[in-house]
Amino acid sequence: MTPPDYAGYRFPSDVIQRAVWMYLRFTLSYRDVEDLLAERGIEVSYETIRRWASAFGPMITRRLRARRPAPHRRWHVDEMFVRVGGKQMYLWRAVDAEGEVLVQARRDAAAAGRLMRRLLRKQGIAPTAWVTDKCPAYGAALRDLRLDGIPHLRAKRLNNRAESSHVPVRRRERKLQRFLSMHAATYNTFNLCRHLTTARTHRRCRAEAFAAWRDAAGVAA
Repeated sequence: MTPPDYAGYRFPSDVIQRAVWMYLRFTLSYRDVEDLLAERGIEVSYETIRRWASAFGPMITRRLRARRPAPHRRWHVDEMFVRVGGKQMYLWRAVDAEGEVLVQARRDAAAAGRLMRRLLRKQGIAPTAWVTDKCPAYGAALRDLRLDGIPHLRAKRLNNRAESSHVPVRRRERKLQRFLSMHAATYNTFNLCRHLTTARTHRRCRAEAFAAWRDAAGVAA
């Protein structure tokens, strides 16, 4: 896959990819990133950072996703209220048991079926279990798709993994679709489950995550 081309930009590639990384990795605004770069002596406007994120974010995202292994076979599905253009809508997303954001879509019972069909088509495999809340649309969709033979788990708090994955989204609802796509790939690359590893393993995994980011961004270490 062709790496990003930074030719013709006034700032060097390492500055551009660092700005894009900060925006996608953390819950920061363009102005936040502008201030962080300014503290390091790099004067760049928030509007320039916005253009960098729009130009390079999708490209880096595709390269990150190409490196990801197949998702876990236990899929957590959840929905949340969001406001898009002043209208109340639903965001549906599925997360595997290791925190991989699989897809996002809109709502109602038919939307649950569309979400599941997209998951199956995109992943090329069926899960060993669906984990959801008690929304009846999930059960109806599974029956319509003849997937009710797969275990469907709906116990209280069992779906916290999917619900937690909504948190960054709530802070950026105005830029929802673009941010979701790019944030997911970046978040997953750096989501290292620190509490499950030793300090040495965590440092090694973090170094590998940075190496993956730099490779996807087309910037030498």
